[in-house]
Amino acid sequence: MVQNFTILSLLFLCTIASIAQPSAFIQVDQFGYQNGADKIAVINDPQSGYNASQSYTVGNPLEVKEFLSDQTVFSGAPLLWNMGNTHSQSGDKGWWFDFSSVTTDGTYYIYDPSTGHKSAPFVVSDNPYYEVLQAALKAFYYNRCNAPKEQPYAASSWTDTNNFLHPGQDHQCRYIGDPNNAALAKDLRGGWFDAGDYNKYVTFAYRPVHDLLSSYEEHPSLFGDDWSWPESGNQLPDILDEVKWELHWLMRMLNQDGSAHIKMGSNSYSVNILAPPSLNSDPRFYGPTCTSASIAVAAMFAHASLVYAQIPSQQSFADSLENSAINAWNYFKVRFDANTLETNCDDGSIIAGDADWSADDQKSAAIVASVYLYTLTGQSAYNTFVADHFDEVEPISNQFWGPYRNDINEALLLYTTLSGANASAKTTILNSAATDVANNYNGFFNLGLSDLYRVHAPDWMYHWGSNMPIANMGNLCQIMIRYNVAPSSESMMQERTAEIVHYFHGVNPQGLVYLSNMYAYGGDRCANEIYHTWFNDGTDWDNALTSAFGPAPGFVVGGANKDFSPGSPSPPSGQPPQKSYKDFNTGYPQNSWEITEPAIYYQAAYIRLLANYTSQLISTNTSANIHLTQNCVEIYPNPTNNYFHVNGTLDRYKLEIFNSSGVLYQTIPYLGGEAVIDMSDLPSGLFFIRIENRQNKLLCIQKILKQD
Repeated sequence: MVQNFTILSLLFLCTIASIAQPSAFIQVDQFGYQNGADKIAVINDPQSGYNASQSYTVGNPLEVKEFLSDQTVFSGAPLLWNMGNTHSQSGDKGWWFDFSSVTTDGTYYIYDPSTGHKSAPFVVSDNPYYEVLQAALKAFYYNRCNAPKEQPYAASSWTDTNNFLHPGQDHQCRYIGDPNNAALAKDLRGGWFDAGDYNKYVTFAYRPVHDLLSSYEEHPSLFGDDWSWPESGNQLPDILDEVKWELHWLMRMLNQDGSAHIKMGSNSYSVNILAPPSLNSDPRFYGPTCTSASIAVAAMFAHASLVYAQIPSQQSFADSLENSAINAWNYFKVRFDANTLETNCDDGSIIAGDADWSADDQKSAAIVASVYLYTLTGQSAYNTFVADHFDEVEPISNQFWGPYRNDINEALLLYTTLSGANASAKTTILNSAATDVANNYNGFFNLGLSDLYRVHAPDWMYHWGSNMPIANMGNLCQIMIRYNVAPSSESMMQERTAEIVHYFHGVNPQGLVYLSNMYAYGGDRCANEIYHTWFNDGTDWDNALTSAFGPAPGFVVGGANKDFSPGSPSPPSGQPPQKSYKDFNTGYPQNSWEITEPAIYYQAAYIRLLANYTSQLISTNTSANIHLTQNCVEIYPNPTNNYFHVNGTLDRYKLEIFNSSGVLYQTIPYLGGEAVIDMSDLPSGLFFIRIENRQNKLLCIQKILKQD
């Protein structure tokens, strides 16, 4: 039933409708900005690449408008970038618009009066990313192997029963080299799906485990025990419960003699490819033991032991990790001393992903393991190993403190703080790091002016999985700050890190949030498709806007890839580096996995990055971005065909449904418990669900897509 409503409501909803399609030319962080942070929007005028036929000339002045009132709170002139030259990495000309003086809590958008173009709405508050961080961490829960996905921990669109526990699967895993030998079957339950496939890799777990542990170490008060995890309330922060899920699997991959199997999964591309994961019933296999797997486990367990030992209830677990780390280290050290490291033991029989490490990679991990084991035990053998070998690998051997090996970057700097550390090694490490920051050889530590989109990554970094080193540039800056390597450069490194966050949140040539399906969290243009077997092309989870459910929120995509191997489609091929991206998830021969496949190592790098700009305190701002806040209610599924659920503490709430033109279709004056709302009589299209708490006037607004 269509109803009339007040002029005030009309103005309010017309404002919503006008913001629903933000300009393709005004790029902001779609989630928001901290109150006192620099706030610079990028306005682009395409010159080359897939959108070269479009053009934009910015007006002067631009305005920042408060979202609910539509009142102008700031007006200023955009700054022409680089004298009007074209930015080679994006193929765009552009402008920067600095609105850093907007510091009052609220939801805003940027408006160009000369063209009528408007940016996506964004929040200014003390803590705009809290729910975004939670969604990104939840991706690890969705990637849990051998675990059901159940409400309330999973939203209803992404629930599933247990997976890969059929006969011959993970709890009865056979050895790939002798698959008919039942005596070799092992219980290898647990762990995370690595990326777009359902397999699990020991060496591929190395970076995400370190990053998640380090993120907790850097911000222990941020990560709570109440983030809606199956283990919430057990007196252990949920992020450490999630890491534990992986660590328990790694323990099963480790043998009593310290050897470790390198990976496990399927033996063919054509099996175990159904969605959701629970439908798969084909056998699974584990691979051979490799020295790379042993030293990876040694380093992960030693680091983890340090972290869990700080929590009284976890002391026994920490001791177990320490003992296993020493066991794996000893196994590796014998072979290292004998020069018999295994560098080619993954023959590809388990599909896919070559999990081997070179001898240098293994030596690097051994140094990391030695630092953590020396910290744990104080034993001189580990100290001696670091002193003897630290200068034989990156970053010391080639003076390259880069974003690809933050594990050893951090371990070496930690070593310089330890009592008894070799004095010469300590001096060399600190001088090397300080010199790299001061000279800024690769632009990692200084924002600079050469990138229109302010992420300032070199051309060669836009390769398969570019979002991982881009996030890790920010993490590298934070590591340098944490260890006080270059105090005079800390302010610039903080700003550098913040701009990388904005790049992930929409300040890029696509104007795209590089996380999947974040519409319920404030995103207005998000990665709709990701290459992941669960959320595969043609499934109910295919596309966030056009399929029944879309992919689960919060998965970080691989990112722009100028080295995309097929000659088509274009995009992503044949584009400037930053535009070498396409929102798609089709398989061979289009190879979308080179662009949109998520991976646990991309995910952890982004989580560590974002944690630097997130607080444990929920923002008190009641003028929320266009998304449903955690403190209000949950709406699902979205998109929907006929019905949606509203779940939460709903007493004294009024719900209204408006279409994108501001027409009020339905009002439900009071809600209680869980409500099921019927939209079957409404036409397909975009609607706004406005929920008002009639006691405290808190407004929650959710966009929902109605499909036929």
